[in-house]
Amino acid sequence: ENFIIIDKPLPLKSYIYLHIHYHQMMMTDSNGNRLIMIYLTLLCLFCGSSIAWTPSPKLKTSSSVLSLEASSSSDASNRRGFLQQGAGLILTGATVLGTPNLVAAEEPVETAATAVEKDIEVYFGCGCFWHVQHEFVEAERKILGRSDSQLTARAGYAGGKAGAGKDGKVCYHNALNIGDYGSLGHAEVVRLQIPPSSFPAFAKEYFELFNEKGYRPDQFGDVGLEYRNLVGFPGGVTSPYAKELIKVSQETGDKLDFAKGKGDDPDRRALCFVMDTADFPFYVGEQYHQFHDGFNWGENYPNSYNNLASQLSKANVLGESKCPNGLIGVGALGL
Repeated sequence: ENFIIIDKPLPLKSYIYLHIHYHQMMMTDSNGNRLIMIYLTLLCLFCGSSIAWTPSPKLKTSSSVLSLEASSSSDASNRRGFLQQGAGLILTGATVLGTPNLVAAEEPVETAATAVEKDIEVYFGCGCFWHVQHEFVEAERKILGRSDSQLTARAGYAGGKAGAGKDGKVCYHNALNIGDYGSLGHAEVVRLQIPPSSFPAFAKEYFELFNEKGYRPDQFGDVGLEYRNLVGFPGGVTSPYAKELIKVSQETGDKLDFAKGKGDDPDRRALCFVMDTADFPFYVGEQYHQFHDGFNWGENYPNSYNNLASQLSKANVLGESKCPNGLIGVGALGL
């Protein structure tokens, strides 16, 4: 029931003596653990060793913790099974392709609903980040009642294996090719800092960006890995947020399949990659990308929205990218 750790070997006769007396004390004295500890301490002092005593760990297996691994098996019944080989694990509605493995845990697993209400960092990717940022700014106001100074939605980049470039930067395409986010495998995303209990409401806002076929607003405009669909949160597919994500997806029309993000993932229609923010962190985008008008016609937002970038920058809460200010450094119209 216990581990006894000694940092130096003891004489053989000491081990034999210890073994005999341990069983005698355990059979005759309810405080056998204490007696054997006293004996070992004296013995180690005599031999010039040190000792540590610790109870043996008792691991609990929690069926609520799932380790979702990539599956290579084919499933003809999966309505979008052709993505399975290229995307790894795919979760289709309530179906999990691949056998869930139980993970040992010392304490009961905390669910997202019961987590302490300390903000978590999440991000959502769905094509061009301009329109997505606007939708999540409105969601912050509606769901959390946040004022302009409290907004946390920021346009930026995430999802690449390489992380930051050699110069420590992740940047939009630029003439100097400094930290080009596409070359680094990143996608355009919008980052938020939200209470855990509000995650389902923000997931709902995300799924409403897609039509009934799983097309995003710019599905046939912006294509490529820079515009792929992805969601990032602490723990990735092993997190309770993953279950909440799938549940909300089902409740909003079951438009998307889900795969474990491995970094540098491809752009696939109606497929969303789930990222662990610890492995694939967020990199804030340049100021000229923040609170920008949308990509499509008619997505010209009020000046009060566009001006948030300069207001939050002056308040030192916008975030700084240290990247070239536009394609050739002009800082206007993406140039």
